[in-house]
Amino acid sequence: MTSLICGSLAFDTIMSFGGRFSEALLADQLHKINVAFLVPGIRREFGGCAGNIAYNLKLLNGDPLIMATIGQDSAPYIDRLDKLGISRRCIKLIDSSYTAQAFITTDIDSNQITAFHPGAMAMSHQIKIADAGKVSIAIIAPDGRDGMIEHARDCAAANIPFIFDPGQGLPMFNGEELTHFIELATYVAVNDYEAELLTERTGLSLQQIAERVSALIVTRGEQGAEIFTSDGRLDVPVVKVADIVDPTGCGDAFRAGMLFGLTRGMDWMTIGRLSSLMGAIKIASQGGQNHAPSVAQIEDRFFQEYGYRF
Repeated sequence: MTSLICGSLAFDTIMSFGGRFSEALLADQLHKINVAFLVPGIRREFGGCAGNIAYNLKLLNGDPLIMATIGQDSAPYIDRLDKLGISRRCIKLIDSSYTAQAFITTDIDSNQITAFHPGAMAMSHQIKIADAGKVSIAIIAPDGRDGMIEHARDCAAANIPFIFDPGQGLPMFNGEELTHFIELATYVAVNDYEAELLTERTGLSLQQIAERVSALIVTRGEQGAEIFTSDGRLDVPVVKVADIVDPTGCGDAFRAGMLFGLTRGMDWMTIGRLSSLMGAIKIASQGGQNHAPSVAQIEDRFFQEYGYRF
């Protein structure tokens, strides 16, 4: 069962700051910030929400289909997707642009400051949902503004159930636009910060948003996740991790668990638990796509955590 993943493919330059951002930012001087962080650790990774989600879904033996735009520097990413066996028939090359680039600095408390160059991502509206053919489900993840609007509209018109996952793209939209996304979507997935911004801009409470979709999922970091459905609220505990290495891409790993569970008809608690587990597996590894457990290892870890198999 194919999952259409609309979102970005990007190169992530990830830097590690050995201190705390809060100690470098003066509360009474935020109107004139001029800060430099010494980052002795730096690396370049394959990333982007669509790339990360597809990678994690492939780990589960799912069938991801990426819909994204890439630029003139994309040869290494194309080669990687081919080696992973992830289809790129819905990926469009924009010769006049660079592939999207994220520059992420993480402090010792796992707080992140990100600078993002959209590049080819801004042209994502040039790819059409109709090009994907038959798919079981879709996710509208952070992407070019016009692409997110068109892909959500076209998924709804084609009766393709989809997850609206605005992520860091949420500030691009006003309250009316976000409300329209919610009305079109089957599911909405946000983290706790995005949930606050979503309710503020739309004027809708979490309960009111949940009433408009089949499920609203709110991830809350180390506090786990909440799933709001017509049956009420489910609290999904976080999976404990012995060594937290890098939070980059954890939300994408969580969403891959959602897609896998939804295409397999799992109940919401099992979906939430699998999604939480995928995030925990990711956070113990550097980058968004360097963890590589087998399906059997994921299944065994799930059994160890919850006492049954998914």
